[in-house]
Amino acid sequence: MRNSLFPSHERALKRLGANMSMARRRRRWSQRAMAEQIGASVSTVRRLENGEPGVALQHLIAALVAFGMCDRLNALLDTRQDTVGLLMQDAALPERIRTRSPVEAVE
Repeated sequence: MRNSLFPSHERALKRLGANMSMARRRRRWSQRAMAEQIGASVSTVRRLENGEPGVALQHLIAALVAFGMCDRLNALLDTRQDTVGLLMQDAALPERIRTRSPVEAVE
């Protein structure tokens, strides 16, 4: 049985795969060379580039490292930039702590 994806998720995977293919070709790497770089099979590289959802995350990470783009992965869920999460966390604080100004907290 195939896991069904939302159409927007499927489009995002296809776009990611196409971008990965373009990055590989711009470097003039064959799929075999890419597979060697990331420690995977040529079939796995094809599946990544086709945007297939079942490819292991470790292969995506290895590809980003090979492309010199691992920093972009680290920025995806930077908790310092998670405004919704930060607001929810602050809302869960006791009122006495939420109402203190930053100057009072330091003193």
